[in-house]
Amino acid sequence: MHQMVSATVDSSRRWWVLAIVVAAQFMFGVDAFIVNVAIPTIAIELRASSAQIEAVIAIYLIAYATLVVTGGRLGDVYGTKNVFLAGVLGFTGTSLWCGLAQSGPELIAARLAQGATAALMVPQVLATLHLLFSDQSRGRAFGIYGIVLGLAGAAGFLLGGVLVTSDLAGLGWRAVFFVNVPFGLVIIAAASGIMPSVPRRAGTRLDVPGAIVLFAGLLCLIGPLLFGHDVHWAPWVWLVMTAGVAIVAAFLRLERAVARRGGMPLIDLALLSDAAFMRGLYAAFFFFFANLSFYLVMTMFMQRALHIPPLQAGLVFLPLALAFVIGSRHSGVRARHRGTLVLIEGCAIQIAGLAILALTVASVETPAAPLLALVLAIFGYGQGLVMAPLSSTVLSTVKPASAGSGAGMYGTTAQIANAAGVAAIGTAFFAMEAAFSARLALFTSSALFALSIVTCAAFLSWMRRAAT
Repeated sequence: MHQMVSATVDSSRRWWVLAIVVAAQFMFGVDAFIVNVAIPTIAIELRASSAQIEAVIAIYLIAYATLVVTGGRLGDVYGTKNVFLAGVLGFTGTSLWCGLAQSGPELIAARLAQGATAALMVPQVLATLHLLFSDQSRGRAFGIYGIVLGLAGAAGFLLGGVLVTSDLAGLGWRAVFFVNVPFGLVIIAAASGIMPSVPRRAGTRLDVPGAIVLFAGLLCLIGPLLFGHDVHWAPWVWLVMTAGVAIVAAFLRLERAVARRGGMPLIDLALLSDAAFMRGLYAAFFFFFANLSFYLVMTMFMQRALHIPPLQAGLVFLPLALAFVIGSRHSGVRARHRGTLVLIEGCAIQIAGLAILALTVASVETPAAPLLALVLAIFGYGQGLVMAPLSSTVLSTVKPASAGSGAGMYGTTAQIANAAGVAAIGTAFFAMEAAFSARLALFTSSALFALSIVTCAAFLSWMRRAAT
C-alpha cells in the first residue's frame, strides 16, 4: 500500500497534498475555538438555555471523540482520499446547517453531525502524512502540521471576534459557521485532483458491531467528563463512567473474536502489542491532559482574580500562540537529529514556564497582562516543541496499512485526555478557589500540570527505549 501511494505522488506534488490536508486540519482547529467567541451572541439570538449552550460545544467534541477511531478505520478500508473527501464534504454541509439553525436544539443536532463528519476528515490528515512522508522530510512535514495546530487556535479566537463584531453582511454569529463553506469547497476541488488514490482493500469491510460497541463505551466515558461538573459529580455519573470502562473492555474482547474469525477488527490489534506505539499513546494522554485544562484555568484566573477583561485576556494568549509556532518550527528541524529527546526538552521547558508563572503570581500582587503574556510564551514554546512532532513520533512504528487506525486511536486518546484534564484539573481549581483563593487554586493546578507533563516525559523516555 505504501509503495502504491509513493508511486502515484512525486516528491513535489506531495507537498501540495500536505497543504490540502493541513488546510482541512486548520479548518477543524479553528472551528473548535471560533464557536466559543460567538456563544454569548448565539445564546441571546436563539434564546438558548445554559444547558443548550454547553451542549453546542460539548456535543461536537463527543461526536468527534467517539467516532474518530471508526473514521480512521474507514480510511484503511476505503482509502484515505475517498474518506477524506466524504469528511470534508460532510463538514462543509453541516457547517452550512449550523449557520442556518433557527433554534438551540437544531444547532445542537447540526453540531453533532459536524463533529461526526470531522471524525471522518481529521484521521485522514495524519494517515496521509504518515503514508507520504516516511523519508528524511518527515520531520519537516509534521513540523508544518504542528505550526498549523498552533495557528488554528489563535486564528479561531481572532476570527471569531472579528466576524461577530463586524456583523459581516448582517449575518452576525452565523458567519462563524458559513466561513467554512467556501474553504471546504476549495479543499474538495484541490483534493479531488491532487490527492493520491489508494484502492479499496479487497475483501474488507467495516466492523459495524465493533464500531457501535466502541461508540457506546466512549460515550459513557467522555459524556460524564464533559457534563459531570454541571451535575456536581452525582453518583450516577461515576456509574456511567464505570459502565464505559466495562464496555471498552468488552470491545477489546469482541475485536479479538473478530480477528479469530478472520475478519478485520475496528482497530488493528497488532498496535496493542506494539510497545513503542502504546507508550507513545500514554505520553500523548498525559500531554493533552495538561492542554485544554491549562487554558481553562488561566482564563478563569485572569478574569476572576485579576479582573482582566475578556478581550484583553484573549490577547494575553497571542504571544503564547506565536511562541508555539516558533517551537513547532524548531522541533521539526531538531527532531531529525535528536528524535524523542526534543519532546522531552519541550516538557522541561513547559515545566520551567509553569514554575516561572507560579513565582510571578506569588511575588507580584496583581501581574499586568503584558507580564503574564511574556511568561505564558515560555510555556507555549515548550508546548510547540512537543505537540508538533508528537503525532509523528507516536505513529512512527505503525505500518502504512494501519495508518488510519493508528491516527484514529491517537485522536481518541487526545480528546479523552483533553476532556479528563478539563474535568479533573478544572474541578480542583474551582474547589480550591471556593475553599481558599484563586491564587492558591492556580498553584494547585500548576502542580497538577507539572505532574502530568513529567509523566508524559517519562513515557516518552520509555517509548524511546522500546523503539531502540
